[in-house]
Amino acid sequence: MTLPTQPSPPPPPPATSPVTGPRRLVVMDVDSTLISQEVIELIAAHAGTQERVAEITERAMRGELDFADSLRERVATLAGLPVSVLDDVRARATFTPGARELVAECQRRGWAVALVSGGFEEIVADLAAEVGITTFRANRLEVSDGHLTGRTTGQVVDRAYKEQSLREFAAAEGVPMEHTVAIGDGANDLDMICAAGIGIAFAAKPVVQEQAPFTVAGPRLDAVLEIIDAQG
Repeated sequence: MTLPTQPSPPPPPPATSPVTGPRRLVVMDVDSTLISQEVIELIAAHAGTQERVAEITERAMRGELDFADSLRERVATLAGLPVSVLDDVRARATFTPGARELVAECQRRGWAVALVSGGFEEIVADLAAEVGITTFRANRLEVSDGHLTGRTTGQVVDRAYKEQSLREFAAAEGVPMEHTVAIGDGANDLDMICAAGIGIAFAAKPVVQEQAPFTVAGPRLDAVLEIIDAQG
């Protein structure tokens, strides 16, 4: 007697959604976006100038101060600190909830991910390496005899340079601008947010929420995927 063949059980659903839509470039701010803190305030805590620096940062992110001028004023308060304080600052910087998951999912989909920060390369480089990001730009702190001089070196990463970086990253990756994504929280991010195919204000200041095409209140950074996927 031949028993009837039983149908095979259906395969389990995939752990993550299938990759659909175009290959994208996702460019993120770092301070208060990829991570929960403002790095310059963590450094300023060692100099006893955190309150002053935080007030200037807040005004700059609201668009009330020129970013380059505000950066010079804030960095000047750090003069004389030993460069070793940066190790403590890196230890205190924590990824925003959902940040690691967002980067991992973008990488799974084969998308390019980059960081462009008004913060400092000395911290950003380690953060990028921890989540497998190899493309980033940030300011650099000037050091002399093992101490911060109170100045930066090289190109200041202001709002215009952030947009320029987005365009240069897209060209290097062969990603059309309409397929780019820019995410940030402050006025310094507005040019790249408005230039990107999908510009997202994340846990952002009011001026950024008003001008950005899309907003995510937080607290999880990977919530931006819902917006990105909705655009096809």
